[in-house]
Amino acid sequence: MPSAVTVALSADRSRAALRLFHPTGNIVTAEMIGALRAAIESASQEPHLKLITIGGEGADFSYGASIPEHVPDQISRVLPLMHQLVEDLLDAPAPTAAVVRGRCLGGGFEIALACDFIFAEDGAVFGLPEIALGVFPPAAAALLPARVGTSLATRAILTGESRAASAWLASGLIDFIAPAWDLDREVDRWFDRHLAPKSAAALRHAAAATRAGLLAHVRATLPDLERLYLEDLMQTHDAVEGVRAFMEKRAPAWKDS
Repeated sequence: MPSAVTVALSADRSRAALRLFHPTGNIVTAEMIGALRAAIESASQEPHLKLITIGGEGADFSYGASIPEHVPDQISRVLPLMHQLVEDLLDAPAPTAAVVRGRCLGGGFEIALACDFIFAEDGAVFGLPEIALGVFPPAAAALLPARVGTSLATRAILTGESRAASAWLASGLIDFIAPAWDLDREVDRWFDRHLAPKSAAALRHAAAATRAGLLAHVRATLPDLERLYLEDLMQTHDAVEGVRAFMEKRAPAWKDS
């Protein structure tokens, strides 16, 4: 079985391609989070690096977080790890891009939101379905309003509705859409046109400069959202019931408390 994250460096070491793998829709597990963090740390040793891409094996980018890891005795360990990954991406040693096919949901969408660029196939869909489980996405609550504005972010988080790549393109979140068969080549062409001619050192520092405000916002906001999730939300009946109902493949019985 492939590892949770594979890393491929281009011959000139200017690009690092990270690919997510889990047999069930590349769900984001604690193991995958740790592997992604290690890959980003390793990439920091590459002085010629100009782009880190993150994609998913198979037809989908990611179904989202591992629901079994969101039960009360697991989530207090896993959620901080996810938030550390978000900060790692916002402090990555080169420009970053999510290359999205198929579904990009929940924690997978949060990974994409922490990247500098998002490139998508024309059939991709993005969404934050956590509200249907009785919870909310803390990292997306910090990142999405800054990326697309409060109104659109509120709609996405409170309704849990998925939206097509074309809708997110119109919001400015996605940089370009390409047919599935041409997406990788379009990413190559984009890289050759926009980043390959540039200095890796200049790109590294420019990326840090452009992310500085967002990184400061995330570092100031995410700890409070994490506490709201772990100390308040996870003490409610409905948060526990939503996760349990999903795992038991039944409708949740909400108590609104």
